[in-house]
Amino acid sequence: MLSVPGLSKRAAELRVNRSVSTFSLSVVVVFISSSCNIALADDSAGQQAADETLVVKAWTDGDTGTNHNQQDYSVPVTTAGTKMLLVPRDIPQSVSIISKQRMQDQDLQTIGEVLTNTTGITANNIDSDRSTYYSRGFFINNFVFDDIPTTLSDVWNFGDSGSDTAIYDRIEVVRGATGLLTGSGNPSAAINMVRKHADSREFQGSVSGTYGTWDKRRMVADLSAPLTGSGNVRGRVIAGYQDNDTWLARYHNRKKFIYGVVDADLTDSTTLSLGYDYQESDTSNPTWGGLPTWYSDGSRTHFDRGFNPAPDWSYSNHESKKVFADLTQRFDNGWQLRVNGTHAETDFDSKLMYADGFPDKDTGEGVSAYGGWNKGKRKLGSVDTYATGPFELLGRQHELVAGASYSKQNNHYFNSQATITESDIGNYNNWNGHIADADWSPWVDYSNDTIRQKSVYTAARFALSDPLHLIVGARYTDWRANGSTATSDKDDVTPYAGLIYDLDDTWSAYASYTSIFQPQTYRDADKNYLDPTTGKNYEAGLKGDWYNSRLTASLAVFRIEQDNVAQSEGTYIPGTTEMAYRGVDGTVSKGFEFELNGAVTDNLQMTFGGARYVADDQDGNAINSELPRTSLKLFTRYQLPMLPDLAVGGGVNWRNHSWQDAYGPQGTMRADQGSYALVSLFSRYQVTRQLSVQANINNLFDKEYYDYLGPYAVYGAPRNMSVTVGYAF
Repeated sequence: MLSVPGLSKRAAELRVNRSVSTFSLSVVVVFISSSCNIALADDSAGQQAADETLVVKAWTDGDTGTNHNQQDYSVPVTTAGTKMLLVPRDIPQSVSIISKQRMQDQDLQTIGEVLTNTTGITANNIDSDRSTYYSRGFFINNFVFDDIPTTLSDVWNFGDSGSDTAIYDRIEVVRGATGLLTGSGNPSAAINMVRKHADSREFQGSVSGTYGTWDKRRMVADLSAPLTGSGNVRGRVIAGYQDNDTWLARYHNRKKFIYGVVDADLTDSTTLSLGYDYQESDTSNPTWGGLPTWYSDGSRTHFDRGFNPAPDWSYSNHESKKVFADLTQRFDNGWQLRVNGTHAETDFDSKLMYADGFPDKDTGEGVSAYGGWNKGKRKLGSVDTYATGPFELLGRQHELVAGASYSKQNNHYFNSQATITESDIGNYNNWNGHIADADWSPWVDYSNDTIRQKSVYTAARFALSDPLHLIVGARYTDWRANGSTATSDKDDVTPYAGLIYDLDDTWSAYASYTSIFQPQTYRDADKNYLDPTTGKNYEAGLKGDWYNSRLTASLAVFRIEQDNVAQSEGTYIPGTTEMAYRGVDGTVSKGFEFELNGAVTDNLQMTFGGARYVADDQDGNAINSELPRTSLKLFTRYQLPMLPDLAVGGGVNWRNHSWQDAYGPQGTMRADQGSYALVSLFSRYQVTRQLSVQANINNLFDKEYYDYLGPYAVYGAPRNMSVTVGYAF
């Protein structure tokens, strides 16, 4: 008889799952009869439920694989938030997990598309190729790839949000401050992309082809095979190619990617993963910014959505290469040691034109432009090692994680500029992009900065009583920036605490606290760098799950307090073209979020979430007012009982009114947009066991709206559709 003392029943089930599963087990369900019971201990030491019969499931995708129902939107266990393997109900923060099945049904092919459809996340599509994402009113600057953070800039575009989802098993979003996991960062969210692995001991694969609006053509192949006779070494290759226009005239994009991974069971308790990820994207006629918001008389413009302000010589190219390795050692006492490392290089080369001015409504005169030709390289080297496992204290069993990490990220940018006059542009109302290439200035080494982070961290989950658990931890971060625009040395201890109380078998209540530490590279008018942003993140809420976590629910309220938040002065630093900033104290964001996700019934899958927040500075002025304060997002799939091979569904994304005060032809003017909803439809028919046909329609009612609104406007996508044919073998 195997006894697991000190854990609640659901935690014990997770412990058994983790100890039984290895890196690439096939789907195995072991029914343990009454003659061979696994007794689950109650949270009091000596209590055993020896009469219970436990169904043990070995997950297909490593420790945190998919549910026994492979078509569920829910993911039953995750390490998000704490690096301890928990059900979402036991994590004292707001967590959304977007499964590969949800991504397939909604046809979410990039990280950006996933985030746009995630509860509490808002996209700011600054132009045709550049998107930033916000949560709780703040910029998300931490993209995490298999637990390795990459720090993003809200100025330079390395194409991170365009990463293809074909290589990812799921996307995990932890909202709020995540200093325990990432060290420095905004109190917005951390986005963790979990890669697919070689989890099949038999040869299998799939191919798919998509054709859609704007001549979209996409092909993806996914092949897995054992590399040894026993299957203890396995390989997987995922490759794809996409070619498409958009609703913008003259715009064209080509993307190709390949991903390979080898997973090896070195011993019964040791697994090693080695992988390579390559993606290349080439775009012709991309925009920089958008269309003028106002005419010279102060009235709002209304250009055709297909109007492209880019010249014919503009382009934007990106290339990303990542090499990674992951070694995991499991021990008989339930402990596990993991060493995870990566090296990544990302390049961009963008030659763009920004149209500036307010055209005359009749003649189209009054628009000039300037060109920016930028090249950049980002290099990241990082290693993270940690151990996690159970320990006994005062007659109860608890769990501990402790680790250390090191990362070095270098960002190097080059710039050339050009001026395009009004006479070059002519009548902007008749603009067609046909203009001679500009006279570019000599290349300038714009900036070259290296950021190093050294961290040690630990957290423990204590079983205080049967229904009550406490998670406490801290992370020490030594953050250093050296280079042409940033020279700084800061360190900080980030504490974390969360309390979870099981109200019954379904519901839990929780409360959590963590501090905020965000070093800055903004400078004031005297060219001095601002001190780090600091603050506190409070959160409390309810969580529930049903059907062994096939359906989960959460409701959270939060309050974020920050000091020394960078705010633009609206003027340049003397002698430079760099904007001057000042630190503002007393910034507060507060609100609530909710989400229902997973199998409502065996036939109905649903994700329904919403968020509401208010973010103001110390004077009561709204922060990032161009973002909606309230949003609702719904997507469903229904398997028809009378036609089990046919699935139908769809969704609605709704956001409320937003605005931005910006410089216009009559001084400071307000650009605003009312609330709107975007409706989507989905259907898939399983023609045979291997062959399927799927159709998706986005913006069903062809709503005209803005993706960005301020001194210039960027239109969102009109109605579009696609058909995908897939074959699995």
